[in-house]
Amino acid sequence: MDSISKRTATPHPAEVPAGTMRAAIITGAGELTIKQVALPKPKSGEIRIRLEGCGVCASNLTPWAGPDWMQFPTEPGGLGHEGWGVIDAVGENVNDLDVGDRVAALSYHAYASHDIAKADAVVKLPPELDGKPFPGEPLGCAMNIFRRAEIQAGQTVVIIGIGFLGALLTQLAAKVGTRVIAISRRAYSLDIAKRMGAAEVIPMEDHWQIIARVKELTGGQFADRVIEAVGKQWPLDLAAELTRERGRMIVAGYHQDGPRQINMQLWNWRGIDVINAHERDPEIYRQGIREAVEAVASGRLDPSSLYTHTFPLDGLGDALDATRDRPDGFLKALVTYP
Repeated sequence: MDSISKRTATPHPAEVPAGTMRAAIITGAGELTIKQVALPKPKSGEIRIRLEGCGVCASNLTPWAGPDWMQFPTEPGGLGHEGWGVIDAVGENVNDLDVGDRVAALSYHAYASHDIAKADAVVKLPPELDGKPFPGEPLGCAMNIFRRAEIQAGQTVVIIGIGFLGALLTQLAAKVGTRVIAISRRAYSLDIAKRMGAAEVIPMEDHWQIIARVKELTGGQFADRVIEAVGKQWPLDLAAELTRERGRMIVAGYHQDGPRQINMQLWNWRGIDVINAHERDPEIYRQGIREAVEAVASGRLDPSSLYTHTFPLDGLGDALDATRDRPDGFLKALVTYP
């Protein structure tokens, strides 16, 4: 793919006529356009959200690269699933949500000024979060992964991959009294891990040197919990090597680019528990978002410094490229709408 994506745009938001909205449509590998389309109306059991913004997820990068299975053009707003904003229309048979409520949503066309969501797929945001971005889906994922990892005070926790998710998990684990060892390839990410509370950081450079270092730090026992948060083969291999006997290895990385091989001999010998910490049940997703709302509102989780780059809707292509290329200082991109 060419490093400079082809993009076009339609009128500024102030010029969009009533009854329409602006939405991103991905038209090919590294190519998108912003179009003016009809404003959708909520059906029974649905609400419409005037979006304030949407987080950019690394899972968008494979479709953005244009694999053979990808179908273009996408639906308006497609691929965006980390949106938050204010309800501006309510369909029939919705009883506990009103126009004006600020919410985080599990919706799937959020690269647009508006999106439709089922009423049972949104979480209200309290006044403590007014004016703050809240990409509920990834924050909820972090809470669900943390719960399934069964992390407790006194444990040693290794986190491989300090992107947005790994940084959130570092903060959550450190705050309950664990010793976190963070492993990542970028010096910037390791600095973030330290700020989030990691006791030790290790550059992700040499496989056997990493293993030797963690073995040294743990008195030869390795870690009680190891969270793989990259989604590639090598980090998965490394995670198993760093998990102690009867420890727990948590797969949080999104492995979307093909099958993986595992060292079953090692898994068997150490008797490790392996947790695939991905969820598909919308209610569990929603539970995680509710827990994230409470954690952020109470100060137990503070993601604010992790939102490193903000783009307008017209800059979505640049946001996707930055998520792919990870320039120095990059951790998480948000696309925000006026």
